[in-house]
Amino acid sequence: MPKDILGKLELSEVNSGVFYGEWMPIDGRELISSHSPIDGKEIAKVTIAGREDYEMVIKKAQESFDVWSEIPAPERGQIIREIGDELRQKKEALARLVTLEVGKILTEGRGEVQEMIDIADFAVGLSRQLYGLTIASERKDHVLCERWHPLGPIGVITAFNFPCAVWSWNAFIAAAVGDVVVWKPSTKAPLTAIATTKIVNSVLERHGLPPIFFLVIGKGSTVGNWMAEDKRLPLISFTGSTATGRKVYEKVAKRIGRVILELGGNNAAIVSDKADMRIALKGVAFGALATAGQRCTTTRRLILHERIYDEFLDKLIKVYKNVKIGNPLEPDTLIGPLIDEEAVKKYEGAIERAVAEGGRILYGGKRLEGCYVMPTIIEAHPDMRVVKEETFAPILYVFKYSTIEEALELNNSVPQGLSSAIFTNDLREAEYFLAHSDCGIANVNTSTAGAEIGGAFGGEKDTGVGREAGGDAWKFYARRQTATVNYSRDLPLAQGVKFDIE
Repeated sequence: MPKDILGKLELSEVNSGVFYGEWMPIDGRELISSHSPIDGKEIAKVTIAGREDYEMVIKKAQESFDVWSEIPAPERGQIIREIGDELRQKKEALARLVTLEVGKILTEGRGEVQEMIDIADFAVGLSRQLYGLTIASERKDHVLCERWHPLGPIGVITAFNFPCAVWSWNAFIAAAVGDVVVWKPSTKAPLTAIATTKIVNSVLERHGLPPIFFLVIGKGSTVGNWMAEDKRLPLISFTGSTATGRKVYEKVAKRIGRVILELGGNNAAIVSDKADMRIALKGVAFGALATAGQRCTTTRRLILHERIYDEFLDKLIKVYKNVKIGNPLEPDTLIGPLIDEEAVKKYEGAIERAVAEGGRILYGGKRLEGCYVMPTIIEAHPDMRVVKEETFAPILYVFKYSTIEEALELNNSVPQGLSSAIFTNDLREAEYFLAHSDCGIANVNTSTAGAEIGGAFGGEKDTGVGREAGGDAWKFYARRQTATVNYSRDLPLAQGVKFDIE
């Protein structure tokens, strides 16, 4: 299976991890291995970038930007449309590689590639809608308007859990605006990044255009730092932990650059006594279990109304007992492995801390073979420190509430502010929730996980800065220019200022 997948995606046993229009030679370079969390076996090796490699990538990115940014936006959109078509052709092979390399179930692997296709479609339409305002001028015979221009080469640093979709949220929108992209993927998912880079740049090569999607694989402590400190990258979009995000923010702010930070989530789902129990049960289970709890939008806290507390938990535990944990390439599997041994240890450590702080395990709490773990439900109280933190694992903390005000206080009681949900058929409760949730994403009668690309994605508080994907998130990848045109035969000044000369 692995060799078959690698062959379809033009991958070999040892692959170059640096693309600057050509793939950097492999000989004499440091190697890292990609291991599948499914069975711990090595899939293939990848070279990582040195400083000279990085400098070559940035040089070529600047050259490509000069060409790409001059192409009319609708023409750029047509190239992105063809990239989406190319991804459609490679969807199954790329989805299987995602599953093989990061362990998410195959339907989620397919969903990830479909997200790339969807954002490409969105970017095609966007290429004809890069609108600026026309503003009424206070001066006669003047035009006042906004213009939006590409930023330049931008840096995108992604995490393992969405090894290609999150990159595309940034890359295709940026490309529609006129930017080029330098990508540093997670070293836990290098093969997916290489395959994706090959697919998307093949379209540009077919049109005789320079590459606009560059790849530089390396450690965060080297390549990540180089990018954060590099003034030639006016924007850094970083997805990862809050702790690392703070460091990136400091480095970019020091050079007065721009950032988009998609950091930790600690998302709550509120289930009212007025909810549709079937919908709520499915929404909570999916939110807590999808991708083995390794989504930034994973449901990590469940806030249950006291009237339905016991009944709902009984039903949820039955769901947990019946889900299949195992090889994510098998069609009936719902929960695959955690990404690696380090993730398993964090799972175990969080459970130990929760119990030490007074939590009670209602289900799970055990490690299985390899990187597989039991999804876990823990009865908790708001003062527990561990519930204020994000653990990238299928651990669900449960709380009880009596009033909607109390539920929102619990929802907002953590440092993170990414996604939130309420399950209720009461209009007043739903509207109160939407008005008072402090998260960037607020859902009624649907899961905290599974955002659509049409809306801007991102959070508040420790979750980060900025937005990706849909809405008007494209403005983060462009520079705004306020333009004034005087077509009169005089020079009237704003605010009625007089400045007469002979």
